[in-house]
Amino acid sequence: MNTPAPAQAPAFTVADIRKTFLDFFASKGHTVVASSSLVPGNDPTLMFVNSGMVQFKDVFLGTDKRPYVRATSVQACLRAGGKHNDLENVGYTARHHTFFEMLGNW
Repeated sequence: MNTPAPAQAPAFTVADIRKTFLDFFASKGHTVVASSSLVPGNDPTLMFVNSGMVQFKDVFLGTDKRPYVRATSVQACLRAGGKHNDLENVGYTARHHTFFEMLGNW
C-alpha cells in the first residue's frame, strides 16, 4: 500500500515574515517605521542598537514626540554584551546569534 506524501507547505521566507508582521500592525493603525542604524546616533549609553525600542527611547522618556501614536518596525539589532549577552553561546547552538532583527509594535 502506497501512502501519498504529505502536502508540503509553501515556503515562507524571512521577507514574508517581515511583510506579514508590518502589514498586520499597519492594518491596526500603526505607522511603519524603518529600522534605525545599528550605531545609535543619539544614545551615548549604547555602542550598538540592541533592541527594537532604542529608536523610541526618547519618546518613552517623554523628551521627544512623533507625528504618530502607534508604530511598528523591524529593527536590526546587535548584542555582544550586557544583560542579554549570549556571546559565549554563538556558534555552539543554532539559536544564538549576535545579529538579529527584532519585530516590534509600540
